[in-house]
Amino acid sequence: MKKLFLIGATIALLLPVKAFAHRLDEYLEATILSIDSGHVDGSMRLVPGVAVASAVISKIDSNGDGILSDSEQQAYAERVLQDVSLSADGQILPLHLVSSDFPPIEAMKGGVGEIHLNFTADLPGGGANRRLIFENHHQSNIAVYLVNSLVPLDKNIQITAQSRNDNQSLYQLDFTQGAGVGHIFRPSVSGFAGAFHLGLRHIAEGTDHLLFLIALLLPAPLLACGSRWGPCATVRRSLLQILRIVTAFTLGHSFTLALAAFGIVSLPSRPVEVLIAVSIFVSAIHAIRPLFPGREAAIAAFFGLIHGLAFASALRDLGFSGWYRLVSLFGFNLGIETMQLIVVAAILPSLLLLTRTPAYSILRTGGALFAGLASAGWIIERTADVHSVVDMVVSGAAHYAIWIAGGLFLASLGYGLLYNVPNANYRKAIDFFPTRQA
Repeated sequence: MKKLFLIGATIALLLPVKAFAHRLDEYLEATILSIDSGHVDGSMRLVPGVAVASAVISKIDSNGDGILSDSEQQAYAERVLQDVSLSADGQILPLHLVSSDFPPIEAMKGGVGEIHLNFTADLPGGGANRRLIFENHHQSNIAVYLVNSLVPLDKNIQITAQSRNDNQSLYQLDFTQGAGVGHIFRPSVSGFAGAFHLGLRHIAEGTDHLLFLIALLLPAPLLACGSRWGPCATVRRSLLQILRIVTAFTLGHSFTLALAAFGIVSLPSRPVEVLIAVSIFVSAIHAIRPLFPGREAAIAAFFGLIHGLAFASALRDLGFSGWYRLVSLFGFNLGIETMQLIVVAAILPSLLLLTRTPAYSILRTGGALFAGLASAGWIIERTADVHSVVDMVVSGAAHYAIWIAGGLFLASLGYGLLYNVPNANYRKAIDFFPTRQA
């Protein structure tokens, strides 16, 4: 029973929310719309993740010869547009393919190949207050959608409101059109809410981000004694240490997220993803043996800078500009912080209860080994451009994370009541239960 408890506790600490691997098992479909006088232009970026790349390639390579011919590319691009609809004031607009660009098959298999499609539609005349509705249902069983609109260059067109459904497969844009339209666009609540929801979802899907934070928190309630972790610290010190780590990580990734979102800093996604895996590996080793005792907050801030660059990829090329970019960035970052706080709040009680029991040493070591093995797999996968089972294992177990976290809390509560005594005086706990064998 004790072994089962420890296994369940380890999994729960490492899998705090229902999540998936960091965009390796999804078909990302990002669309940008641009409204001009008389027409609407659209640009689509379709990025198949590693786990779904073969399925997407098979849809394109209709004859299965391993070569994407021009006719196959053209046919697939047209098929994508058939799964997309655009209407203005209730009138369906025919879409015309302008151009398409397909990456090599090897790039798609590695999860870095992007398909680019550009289309246009004629915009019929209408009244001053208009509504545009865009829907995307292409590969809905594996797709994750993003959609936004550029600020119109035509001063006679002004966006007044935006709204999206939960998965952004449906996007509604209200705008005014006519000579003399001079009011300045201010983002609606729906725009902020959409960015906030995107931030929540992004961190929930970014299992690697959460694994880094949790691995760094595992030894936070302990005191380092030379090259080993010693006795637990006071509750007050533990809480302050956890607060410092979470705050430092927040400041670090918020800083680079803002710089990257405004185009001040930009790095290729591949080295960023590798560095994120390295950050998890370093934190896992630290959880087993102190590498930087007392400097966890500084390490969290440093690696937070790297994680912020990955967060910014969710906002890249989505058409944010001016005041709307600022508000959307704030909403997105707030969504990230909210999900982080939810995760920390979910594991904190169990962490503090278990840290004062003999079981915590096994739990900490087991959790660190899990994080270390997962990060090592990610490092190999992202460096050598190969596919591993890491994502499958993590995402598969994550489906049950909420139930496991609840079970962990109940188990830690009972286990803590048995062993948890001020100053870790386990002798008194044993004496209190005379029927228990020492």
